[in-house]
Amino acid sequence: MSQQRASSQANSLGNIELMFKQIMEVVHKSQLEIAELRSETHELRQANASLERQIKEGIQYNGNGSRFGTGFNTPAPSSPQLRAKSPFLSPASIPSLAVPTSIFVPSPLGDNALSQFPFTCREIPGFYVVIPAGGAGTRLWPLSREEHPKFLLDLTLKGRSLIQATWDRLLPLTSAARTTIVAGPAHVRKIREQLPDLLAHNIFCEPSAKDSLAAIGLAAAILAHRDEAAIIGSFAADHMISGDDAFLAAVAEAVEVAKQDYLVTIGIAPSHPSTGFGYVRLGEKVGMSNAPNARLVSSFKEKPDARTAAAYIKTGNYRWNAGMFVTKATFLMDLLKEYKPEMHDGLMKIAAAWDDESLRQKVLDDIWPSLEKIAIDNAVAEPAAMDRRVAVVPATFGWDDVGDFSSLADLLPAESNQPRVLGDNNLVLTEQVAGGIVVPGSGRLVTLLGVDDLVIVDMPDTLLVTTRARSQEVKRIVKKCKESGFKQLL
Repeated sequence: MSQQRASSQANSLGNIELMFKQIMEVVHKSQLEIAELRSETHELRQANASLERQIKEGIQYNGNGSRFGTGFNTPAPSSPQLRAKSPFLSPASIPSLAVPTSIFVPSPLGDNALSQFPFTCREIPGFYVVIPAGGAGTRLWPLSREEHPKFLLDLTLKGRSLIQATWDRLLPLTSAARTTIVAGPAHVRKIREQLPDLLAHNIFCEPSAKDSLAAIGLAAAILAHRDEAAIIGSFAADHMISGDDAFLAAVAEAVEVAKQDYLVTIGIAPSHPSTGFGYVRLGEKVGMSNAPNARLVSSFKEKPDARTAAAYIKTGNYRWNAGMFVTKATFLMDLLKEYKPEMHDGLMKIAAAWDDESLRQKVLDDIWPSLEKIAIDNAVAEPAAMDRRVAVVPATFGWDDVGDFSSLADLLPAESNQPRVLGDNNLVLTEQVAGGIVVPGSGRLVTLLGVDDLVIVDMPDTLLVTTRARSQEVKRIVKKCKESGFKQLL
């Protein structure tokens, strides 16, 4: 009996030892896996840091560690390099923000595209660039003002304003002789200061803001009058683009489609279900061998709610509408004649007199005030899409319209969980703070304690404090300032 009991105890001990051994093996295996994961995490961090340096420098590295350019970096223009210490690149009443001297880089986010530019020569004969430079950028107030809007600011502190970066990016496709800008009278002088290579007869001054149809239509009418074969591309002055290679390829493909009498837009691959952008629904393929990605536009969609935006992205058939249009100048005027005949007739009369300075002002005074204030999307693109005359080139480059402080914060470097600083980092002290953006524009010290994701814009004449989540609503404060008699701050 005692022998059986001893045997049973021995078996139990053996089972326990076996279980313990199995447990220890599992623990040891887990420890090895954790160590491996830590090693992989460390390698990923190093790779990310290396990639960030490459993007900042605008270069890539080969397998041997030697460095080489992509071959498609936008070349530096002949304009003087402005090495400002502030977002404000031309003289203004708003004091500078003190930051270290920066070096010139071709475009705000560098050239990190994945695709190759498929053409042997980047310059496109007969291609004219139109850069509408309007709007006050009220959602970036008080950094952006009516007299000094966001397209004149260096929002990445790299020494080039948004409009200068737009000029740099597009110049390889055309030339200074074929690059035009449409702007209001309040901004013409500052634009000329920032773009000394801009020819005087290529800046089209609109007497008052009439939205995008009048601005782009004015340029199209003038350029069609100067060159009947002109193909125009309209690109906003205040957008940021990463991936110059992919951008150049998309524009070149859009030009090929435009030659076949289409109004062509460039569709941006959505990175998230944004409620702040309009969308383009992709239709059937255009079927051109030299424009393999081009599709007809099935429809344009206004800014959706979050649920609708998520549903759009899930289908894979939608792209962001960035407001980029490429077309023959004469074809756009034909569309205007069909959909907006009064606008067409007025712009044609203005264009006929434009290059005669003795006649221009009188014709502008007679016609411009009566022109309709409407966006090109609503007036022309949407009805033309119904008639299968609008195409889209889906693109792969990164794009942002820098529409508010939240999107601006995403474009600025920062330490992990620290607020982004647009200006002198030494003027911002934080303790237990995560996220957000600070603009120390007054020159005084800004301190933050225990607050997360705030937007703080400290200017000499006003202070804005809000949250990143509410940054789209800053224009409501601008409206309230106007109503309360603080128009001098706008």
